[in-house]
Amino acid sequence: KLMAKVPHTFVLMLLITVMLFNTFRHAFIVFMGLPLALIGVSSGLLFSGQPFGFMATLGFLSLAGMLIKNEIVLLDQINLELKSGKSPFPSVIDAAASRVRPVTMAAFTTVLGMVPLLWDPFFAAMAVTIMAGLSFATVLTLIVVPVLYSILFRVSVSDASKENDHA
Repeated sequence: KLMAKVPHTFVLMLLITVMLFNTFRHAFIVFMGLPLALIGVSSGLLFSGQPFGFMATLGFLSLAGMLIKNEIVLLDQINLELKSGKSPFPSVIDAAASRVRPVTMAAFTTVLGMVPLLWDPFFAAMAVTIMAGLSFATVLTLIVVPVLYSILFRVSVSDASKENDHA
């Protein structure tokens, strides 16, 4: 019964993200990062020997919300950098660099908060899912989101050199 509502919820989250940024490209970037978290989740579950059962599914749904938040924060910072007058390439680089500490610290504290659950037979799969998925996806978020932004918005290094030529 839980999984019957998940597609509706993801569509609602997609619509909210589109309304937040007023563009489908930003929402596309946000939701393209979610499948990449499965790499970390499956690696963590395989390494720990935990099954991908109900609790791991709940962990993945929680993880999706955390990753969406991280990606929105990064995209919002790119937009703030652009509004401050920077050209696109330096905006993407500066936004990614300035969000490293907040994103990694939030992920690190969440991962540490899950550690006590590793020894609980009921919650271990959920804890492993969140810990491995968030650790892996946080690194990917800081790399993949700027790359996807650069591809979808046609940002290139030449944007930075044009700004340096005018200075």
